[in-house]
Amino acid sequence: MPTNLLPAASVCKAIGMDVIAYTASPRTTPESKKDHGYIVPGTGDKDGTIPSAWYSGTDTASLHNFLSQDIDILLVSVPLTKSTTHLLGAPEFAILGSKRNAFILNISRGSILKQDDLVTYLRKSPAEGGLRGAALDVTEPEPLPKDSELWDLENCTITPHISALSVAYQDRAMQVLEINLSNLEAGKPLINVVDKRKGY
Repeated sequence: MPTNLLPAASVCKAIGMDVIAYTASPRTTPESKKDHGYIVPGTGDKDGTIPSAWYSGTDTASLHNFLSQDIDILLVSVPLTKSTTHLLGAPEFAILGSKRNAFILNISRGSILKQDDLVTYLRKSPAEGGLRGAALDVTEPEPLPKDSELWDLENCTITPHISALSVAYQDRAMQVLEINLSNLEAGKPLINVVDKRKGY
């Protein structure tokens, strides 16, 4: 879970869920766990103390180690890059399916998941090693064709790529701009900066 999703993590923690995180880069020190981006005032986890455990890596073994943890709900929110394209497929769904209770929520990009493999594991019952369900705000392709098998699955909810939208979206974008203008004037680092080398 990237740190920009820690506002959602704070809600999960408040209702009694245990939150663990997975990032590409290690977060082994208190400083590395801090969120230096924009946080809606009164929300979030600026110090990165909500996750009870942090996992990291860009290799398959690290990912599989993370997925082997006690995960009931996997929230997928990673940038679409060469290394994350089809990051989750049959081997990963099999690991999640072995728990008999795993649910996937994808709010990033449809190409992060191998959609045909997802359909296969949604068609299996949890007792057979399948997934309990999925909520997909993104699909591959978009819009999802009318004949896609996903539409017929009772354990799959599809929304039209709107998870980032809210009535406060524009106001928050302006707040980020205001902070960056102030930081620029004061010679401070900008926030929410895209790293072109990483692609996000």
